[in-house]
Amino acid sequence: MADATIRDVAERAQVSVASVSRVLNGIGNVSDQTRERVTDAVQALGYVPHAGARSLSLSRTNAIGVVLPDLHGEFFSEIMRGMDREASARGYLLLLSNMHSGGDQGGGALRAMRGRVDGLLVMAPHLTDLELAAALPRGLPTILINTRGQGGGHASIRLDNAAGVRAVVSHLACLGRRKLVHIAGPRDNVDAQERAAACRKAAEEAGMELESVQGSFEEHSGDAAITALIEGGHAFDAVFAANDMMALGAIQALQRNGRTVPGDVAVAGFDDIPLARLLGLTTVQVRIAELGQRALDRLIAALEGDADSNDEFHAPELVVRSTTAAGHIA
Repeated sequence: MADATIRDVAERAQVSVASVSRVLNGIGNVSDQTRERVTDAVQALGYVPHAGARSLSLSRTNAIGVVLPDLHGEFFSEIMRGMDREASARGYLLLLSNMHSGGDQGGGALRAMRGRVDGLLVMAPHLTDLELAAALPRGLPTILINTRGQGGGHASIRLDNAAGVRAVVSHLACLGRRKLVHIAGPRDNVDAQERAAACRKAAEEAGMELESVQGSFEEHSGDAAITALIEGGHAFDAVFAANDMMALGAIQALQRNGRTVPGDVAVAGFDDIPLARLLGLTTVQVRIAELGQRALDRLIAALEGDADSNDEFHAPELVVRSTTAAGHIA
């Protein structure tokens, strides 16, 4: 049986399609009797309003689209926590989707939001300027988070990755560490690129030997990278991973191979996810939930007529814990 349409509801309730639309959209100029008949018909037919069609009759949906590169992991849980907290306080709902690297999935995720949301929050650090500009719906208020380039002139919120990396490398150098391993994030990720470039520059300025290895932002890649270095006989006394999960994976590899942290090797990460705080990881504190909350706040301000096209840079802070401080953890 085909899905019920708004015309089916109107016919069953013996009212006009316009009357059904007014009831469904919460517009007040209908009688109680009409409202009851329409409600009964909707329930009897199992009618579900089409989000795109419904939005045509409303100026607002009170929904905000959130598109992230992944939905797995503590970083994304934290940024969503900040967004959800602000959205709930302001009376908005969130529609969530993801866009991995490769293919047209990113464009599809963004196109799916058309007609369903009042605005977009987009984190797409893996897209090029051209890919982003082509994928973003025209005319829809959008805030970009940790996303490269212009993106069609949309306002953005970015982390000052270089400042965070400089603080980490300076801290390790001040501890007397001289042989640094950097576990980089994905090659197509703008945050990973900026952190790797800043690490090369900071290590050179500090007079440290640097060896860069490839990771994926996932815990197992940090473990695999350090395991390979140890098995290959590489000497190092410090590890800086481009995110906390890889840093935690590195610690597992070090401990499994009899290295103490920070006695033999000091380890630092980036992001300050909740697990990093629990396990005493030295890291760069991004205040992830606050980043999500700020992005949501800026988008709602734009929707309410207070648009701000400026790009914001958030300065992260180094938090020193037991993986680099005296009193090793293993």
